Amino acid sequence: MEIKAEIITIGDEILIGQIVDTNSAWMAEKLNNAGISVYQITTISDNREHILKTVQAALDRVDIVLVTGGLGPTSDDITKKTLAEFFHSKLVLNKEVLESVRKRLEERNIQLNDLIRGQAYVPDKCQAFVNEWGTAPGMWFETNEKVLISMPGVPREMKGIMDKYVMPNLKNKYKLPSIAHRTLITYGTFEAHLAGLLEDFEKNLPYNIKLAYLPSAGRVRLRLTAKGDTREKLESQLDELEKDMLDRIGEYVYGKNGDTLEQIVGELLRKSGKTLSTAESCTGGMVAHLITSVPGSSDYYIGSVVSYANEIKIRELGVPEKDIITYGAVSREVVEQMAAGVSSRLHTDYAIAISGIAGPAGGTPEKPVGTVWIAVKSPEETITEKFIFGFTRMENITRAAYTSLNMLRKMLLHESFH
Repeated sequence: MEIKAEIITIGDEILIGQIVDTNSAWMAEKLNNAGISVYQITTISDNREHILKTVQAALDRVDIVLVTGGLGPTSDDITKKTLAEFFHSKLVLNKEVLESVRKRLEERNIQLNDLIRGQAYVPDKCQAFVNEWGTAPGMWFETNEKVLISMPGVPREMKGIMDKYVMPNLKNKYKLPSIAHRTLITYGTFEAHLAGLLEDFEKNLPYNIKLAYLPSAGRVRLRLTAKGDTREKLESQLDELEKDMLDRIGEYVYGKNGDTLEQIVGELLRKSGKTLSTAESCTGGMVAHLITSVPGSSDYYIGSVVSYANEIKIRELGVPEKDIITYGAVSREVVEQMAAGVSSRLHTDYAIAISGIAGPAGGTPEKPVGTVWIAVKSPEETITEKFIFGFTRMENITRAAYTSLNMLRKMLLHESFH
């Protein structure tokens, strides 16, 4: 039997765009990984009637309702009182919660006042979960074989309560199916092209396995989700399907599951014992940031020249001024010399150079916004390509950075086979 869940986030600050709801995505992933299907995600205001109606509708639809937000100590936090009303419950002092709150405050040299003490009052018809990461406890209600769990909206507190209490209790209460995921990550093509290559593959998928396409910034993640009785059987199924997918789209796949381009490039550089430097103009150091976000990148990454201004390209990288005048800063000739210059000055085996028009201004009919030249240099060759990415600044910067890493990845793989 399929177990369904619904997520409700409460808070005016979400509805007015003051904060972004990241809790729902995190909880949905946790639930799905446990074999619980998320039926709906809803955000509502801090309003008593709105909360009561939404909770009732959710419990009518699904088996499990997860609620976050509105559990603070101030007057605008009404979730706890409203849920107590919904479950015909009264607020009572929970000594375990009070002691936990008192201990946390003592550690931080904060005095317990009446507002914070009020956090220890919980509905008498719920099971309270001590919040080791804050003051508002989690609350577990049961009614007509349905479960509602209320948790703080602070992400660190919600995640702590989910991991320590909620997920283990849900797994004990419900017979959940085994579930397994396998994700292949591609770069350098688009969703519709991949779907065309995988059309027959999708038609022949077993009934218990689904394929999802998850595109972002030039990358497309292809996630297989399998549900069944035993994890071992599911993993065996996914192994075979993964091989089939790689036969069809392997040229675009750079990793799987949690792999990143910067991680894969780093592993290839470390394995080859080679070093890398970067010369960036329109990306402003984003490539350097991605590379250095990987622990241990100092083993292969030497440094960067962010040559945003033309005089830096000339003075620091040795690009001839006449070439900038003749061809423009965004050109094959300039990025190739940027790559050669940074490689020579920093004494590295490989180099990446990028120059482009990120926008929103600066484009021309010959070089519209989104035009980017990328050069990747090795000791043997320099590969240079022109791209026209998009219209928004951050899209162009992000895609240029990741495209340069993918070009370097391909070069490293090619040279490793020769």
